[in-house]
Amino acid sequence: MVLPRKLPGMPGWPAALGLRLPQKFLFLLFLSGLLTLCFGALFLLPDSSRFKRLFLPRRATSSSSSSSSSSSSTRDTELPRSPPAAAEPRHASPAAPRRLREKLRARNAAPAAHTAPASRPQGPDVERPAEVGTGAPRESRAPFHFDYERFRQSLRHPVRGERPDQDPDTRARKMKIKEMMKFAWDNYKQYALGKNELRPLTKNGHIGNMFGGLRGATVVDALDTLYIMELEEEFQEAKTWVEKSFDLNVNGEASLFEVNIRYIGGLLAAYYLTGEEVFKSKALELGEKLLPAFNTPTGIPRGVINLGRQDTGMSWSWGWASAGSSILAEFGTLHLEFLHLTELSGNPVFAEKVLNIRKVLKRVEKPQGLYPNFLSPVTGNWVQHHVSIGGLGDSFYEYLIKSWLMSDKKDSEAKKMYDDALEAIEKHLVKKSAGGLTYIAEWRGGILDHKMGHLACFSGGMIALGAEHGGEERKQHYMDLAAEITNTCHESYARSDTKLGPEAFRFDAGTEAMATRLSERYYILRPEVVESYVYMWRLTHDVKYRQWGWEVVKALEKHCRVEAGFSGIRDVYTTVPTHDNMQQSFFLAETLKYLYLLFCEDDVLSLDDWVFNTEAHPLPVNHSNFKAKASVQ
Repeated sequence: MVLPRKLPGMPGWPAALGLRLPQKFLFLLFLSGLLTLCFGALFLLPDSSRFKRLFLPRRATSSSSSSSSSSSSTRDTELPRSPPAAAEPRHASPAAPRRLREKLRARNAAPAAHTAPASRPQGPDVERPAEVGTGAPRESRAPFHFDYERFRQSLRHPVRGERPDQDPDTRARKMKIKEMMKFAWDNYKQYALGKNELRPLTKNGHIGNMFGGLRGATVVDALDTLYIMELEEEFQEAKTWVEKSFDLNVNGEASLFEVNIRYIGGLLAAYYLTGEEVFKSKALELGEKLLPAFNTPTGIPRGVINLGRQDTGMSWSWGWASAGSSILAEFGTLHLEFLHLTELSGNPVFAEKVLNIRKVLKRVEKPQGLYPNFLSPVTGNWVQHHVSIGGLGDSFYEYLIKSWLMSDKKDSEAKKMYDDALEAIEKHLVKKSAGGLTYIAEWRGGILDHKMGHLACFSGGMIALGAEHGGEERKQHYMDLAAEITNTCHESYARSDTKLGPEAFRFDAGTEAMATRLSERYYILRPEVVESYVYMWRLTHDVKYRQWGWEVVKALEKHCRVEAGFSGIRDVYTTVPTHDNMQQSFFLAETLKYLYLLFCEDDVLSLDDWVFNTEAHPLPVNHSNFKAKASVQ
């Protein structure tokens, strides 16, 4: 540090204060530390801070060539900050639950500037992804056109099925679920249209703070369900709201995971079902807003992104996430949607982002073959060894097998990753209780926690879906395992007073398939158990799955239906439950859709043609070569 010079004819300024030598030393030491602290604090300011720009040089910029990204490709090497006042995603806090065409025209008209990547050392464990900018095409291309008509012709079944005659009881049950959907939508429309979710007890809307200022989560989540149920008037109401009122020019902290599965998934599904361009354009524009989350040293995205700060690429890891880590279920649940964003736009950057995630995961060592829930986006290494097939991990495994299915069984890499992961899960986590119930425990550094969350109950359906495509012996083994896990989840419902399942249930101290803690006794209209019933029904046609689903319908009607919608309940073990005053958007997207499909014929959203994202939004299987479905004009 450079100290002030002495002025001629004057004593040094510490001496002028009458300080002794030890005091001078301490004073100078204090002053040096203070100046160092103040200067160092500049580096913690946001990149956009004017004060910071006064002292620190701007990063070098250069004009991009035709193969460069149109926006910043600089990766943020700072440790992630806690997101300000952002809600946690559903798997962490279950109580929480566009101008693309102009941009593309601008890109084709003239090359854009981009920020040059800062040079930094890279060890063998940190591999730089191929492209980390916000995602312009690598080379100038003519406007891209997706051939929707050829896509529809490639489907093997009509979207709504052939409508064969059903027995009267099954048809009546399907119509009852359709009535429940109409009731939920009508009350949302009356009391909360444009808000994210309905509060049915107080008859008003709820916005929340995990969507970054986006509105209408229930509208977008409900689009495909309304369409499949042939609620034509209600679907047109939802479509009109998206056309006229769905504003993407927002500025707030959003969950990358939730925006992707609800908004992008819902818009993509609505487009593929109807061919309405508004859904595609909104999905593509919103997808571009998520790309800055990938600006990390590894390309593993952080969980929270400011949708209005694309220039600086502001993103954070969740404040509760261990050591600024990213969450397996979040960065592992982007693959399906991002591949479709590339298919519809012709822009490879979306696919590149998620393929890079897979590359990082393949490279990192897996303890006992398992995938822990927390990964550093800076180093690409695991932060702690907590493994769960429920919250924090769940949909990562789901997207592996569904990526293979969506590729028309060509993505062998995804299939192998799924098979290896399932083998490790069965070896280390699958247990059987003293009463004969099969469950999947959680793993904390080698120590098992004998509980299973409601979120983990999707796994029965997932395992059955994967088993359907193995050898005969392997298929039977995994179908048996899927049936046992689904039965355990049904027991968690059957053993409650409301016949609805708790948020988590345990297998210890003589307790089986029941919640033992007050904080785990609630039910927030979750779909995972019914989801497994649908897959088990379609793959086995065992009538018990329809019967179990009808039990859920009756319980929802008795305990969750209120005057102005449906509400979650705070305790499934009392016959007079207290309501939580929240009609979750996923109730319309998932729970009611899965219940409806359970009583439909198998060709309605046939598994031959569609895979469901983790919000139950149907995305099409790629039956034909990409170029056969799309053309360049």
